[in-house]
Formats: sequence, C-alpha cells, structure tokens
Amino acid sequence: MTQSDQPLTIGIEEEYMLVDPETRDLVADPPRDLLEDCKKRVAQDIGNVTPEFLRAQIEVDTSVCGTIAECREKLATLRRCTAEAAERHGLRIIAASTHPFAQWTAQQHTDGDRYNLLARDLQAVANRLLICGMHVHVGVDDDELRIDLLNQVSYFLPHLLALSTSSPFWQGRDTGLRSYRLSVFDELPRTGLPEKFDSYGEYSRHVDALVRAGVIEDSTKIWWDIRPSARFPTLEVRVSDICTRLDHGITIAALYACLLSMLRRLRRNNQRWRVYANMLIQENRWRAQRYGTDEGLVDFGRGEIVPYEELLDEILELLAEDAERLGCIDEINAARDILKDGTSAHRQVRVYDAALQAGADETEALHTVVDWLIGETLNGVTVEGG
Repeated sequence: MTQSDQPLTIGIEEEYMLVDPETRDLVADPPRDLLEDCKKRVAQDIGNVTPEFLRAQIEVDTSVCGTIAECREKLATLRRCTAEAAERHGLRIIAASTHPFAQWTAQQHTDGDRYNLLARDLQAVANRLLICGMHVHVGVDDDELRIDLLNQVSYFLPHLLALSTSSPFWQGRDTGLRSYRLSVFDELPRTGLPEKFDSYGEYSRHVDALVRAGVIEDSTKIWWDIRPSARFPTLEVRVSDICTRLDHGITIAALYACLLSMLRRLRRNNQRWRVYANMLIQENRWRAQRYGTDEGLVDFGRGEIVPYEELLDEILELLAEDAERLGCIDEINAARDILKDGTSAHRQVRVYDAALQAGADETEALHTVVDWLIGETLNGVTVEGG
C-alpha cells in the first residue's frame, strides 16, 4: 500500500460557548453538573465532552473516523447532545470563535491543574482567551512524513482560515476583521505559523530544549496553527475558526484531509509542493484574518493578489482525485456555497447591520446576532427539548 492509498483516519474537536437565552450573554458560572449531563448523553464510540479553559466554554471531540461522512454523523451527535444538555439547564450553545459582546473580565477559568497553571503563567493573556476554535486531526503514522507534510501544507492554512471565519465581533464592537480570534490567540507564546524542520528528529530536539529548560512540560504547550499532535499519530490543523454551521466545518475538514492526500500523492511521484518562507505565508494569513474571502490572497508563483474564488477553483481541481478516493467530493465542492452565501463572520455582520437598519439600537442588534448564532449552530442538527 502506497502512502497516498492509506485509509483515512480523521477526528474533529470543536469548542462551544454557553449562553443565557434571556440575556444572550455568556454564563460565567454554569451549573456544575452540566458537563456530567453532557457526558452521559454521549456514547463512548461517538466521542468525548470535556471542559475548556473558561467555564463558559465546553469542548467536544469525535472518536476516530474512517470517512468524512462518519465524522459528520458523530459531530452532529455531539452538537445535539451538548445542546440538549444545555437546554435542560436553561442554556444554549453557540458555535462562534468570539461572542458578539461578552466581556472577558467577567469570565471564570476552570479549576484544574492544567488550567490553574495556564492562568498563573500567562496571566491576563490567558484570561482574555474568550475564543473558540476547531481542530482537525488527520492520521499520519510515519514521523518523518508528518514533518514533511507539516512543511508543505502550511502554504494552504490561510485558504482554510478564510473559509472558516466566525469572529468579527469583540467586546460589543465590529472589529472590521473576519477572524478577530487570531488577534487574541496570537498574544500567547508559541502560536502562529509552525517552524520549518528538516526531520522529525530536529523537531523533537527543539521541543526537548524547551522541556529541559522548564519552559513547557511537553509539546501540548506548542499552539501553532498546525502541529504534530502530542497525543495521537496525527497532523492537527488549528488555524480555523469554528464554523457556526456544521456542514461548513465538515467542508474545512474534508479540504484539509484532501490536501494531505494530494501532498502524499505528489510525494509518491517524486514531486512536492514548494515550501515558502513564513514571511510570505504570514501575509496571506493576515489577509484571511482581515478580509476572509473578500479581497483575495497572494499567489506567490504569479506574484499577484488573486481573487479567492479563482484560487478555490484551482484547489478543488487539484484535489478532485483525492476527494473521489476519500469519498468527499460533495463536501469539498460545498466550499463554493460558503463563498456564495458567506462565512459565519459575513452573515453575523449582515444580521447586525440589518437589525440596525430596522431601528434596533446597538445592544439589540448584538442580541439579534446571538439569536442567529443559536439557531445556526443547530442547522442540520435535530435537537429534542431537555
């Protein structure tokens, strides 16, 4: 079996925020038994529900999946079970990378050894982490291959970010950015684009240098946009905002899986994607963060800014063979629907502007955005009352 023919293994982690449906604000101190209620509703073969750094957040992760369709089914179940448990306690969940108006100073962090250490070490930087993300793990068993793919696929991280944006608001203001989440997250150390490494051994030596110095306990404290997972034989992409609509998140996951498949296929034919310097990729990362899909990204081969629609067409054509093999042609082609309808960030701003034009004040308009997020988070997910 060649590297490009190996079966797909994939898993998704999502982080949600807990909101009060009356005030639309975050619930800084949710009921203590909410998490246990969530766990009871989720079968072990579906995935897990765990706390996050802030008590107003909750994380889910699917078990290992063999297809994109299986991943969607499990993630839908996790959203449903979490929403049902939240409703049972009078709350709602939203899938957005920032809350439209909640104040980070009002939040409480989870009491636990890891979270207490983060709060102590990172101080206000950690306390401001009122953000949620989506992480996609794709299995890559070979250590050297994992590093080779890390170096190459980093080029496409801005393209994935642009399609996923869901954080235009911060502390009650339209930031003008499609992904303000990254502005918050980038305040942490060891974030952003990954370094380039010649081998897995070189990567391990760099991690070990930080561990020996007592700076970090292990590589889970490296929070790059993409990283070799410390817990699984996977390459974990972390750059994306969480997509408010479930199917948009599945499209991001499918694109990422197909990109890795494509790079493996090139490798089998003694080809590879050109590795660009971080200073160049960083420009596209910023453009995706600032504009989303609106103003295009730089095509470094052509040396010019190219409309995102044109870049997406090229990527989809490039990945067609891999999408067919992985059984996710419809899922990756749905990226065109995201482009046509807008990401969550686009649509949140539209909802906000429409409410203002209809006569709402700023507070009422922000509440309207939260209401939209509550509904859109469960789009395609059947939820029974608690």
